[in-house]
Amino acid sequence: MREDARRLVIWRHGRTAWNLEHRFQGQTDVPLDEVGVAQAKAAARMLMALRPQIIVSSNLSRARDTAAPLAAACGLEVFEDPRLQETDGGSWEGRRREDLLVSDADNYLAWLAGERIRPGGDGEDRHVVGARVLAAITDVLERTSTGRTAVVVTHGGAARAVLAPLLNRPFEDIRFLGVMRNAAWSAFLETGEADTPWQVLEYNARSLPEPAAADD
Repeated sequence: MREDARRLVIWRHGRTAWNLEHRFQGQTDVPLDEVGVAQAKAAARMLMALRPQIIVSSNLSRARDTAAPLAAACGLEVFEDPRLQETDGGSWEGRRREDLLVSDADNYLAWLAGERIRPGGDGEDRHVVGARVLAAITDVLERTSTGRTAVVVTHGGAARAVLAPLLNRPFEDIRFLGVMRNAAWSAFLETGEADTPWQVLEYNARSLPEPAAADD
């Protein structure tokens, strides 16, 4: 591993009541529930070992409050960036996913399958979300020193949408990855290569990356 390589951690917020109720949250500002608060504290105890240099969060409270315990443990400020918000879900926001399978089944199933659908008819498709989240991450990395770690706290849909442009892969390659769990993170190592700019160290994890010498 290059000693000057930067590391990037993309961290999903902890659980909310709407997560538990299977409601489409989108950009509605739903706070963490008690479990989500505990998840954020538990994750912070592990992520602090990475000694992050900078923590940047979506400005929605469920992301900010997930970031707060890690920032406190590391003596850092949480910077906010609205570009890290979740997908705009349009008229789907607040609705239970089971209800969407009845009232708007064709569009919802197409969206789940990775098609370029605007949620609720007037929300954001994944390509738009991925582009704005990548722009935010690019700005974060410009403020991250070589050999240091940046932590970005965002949302499940946003965290998946950015993977294609971040890893320089087509969206079709990314849709097979599972949904990130609440308070889970993905970790990436900068490679310095144009075609494959980041190596995936962990995806949808609640543990820290461990070095491996080979596949065998």
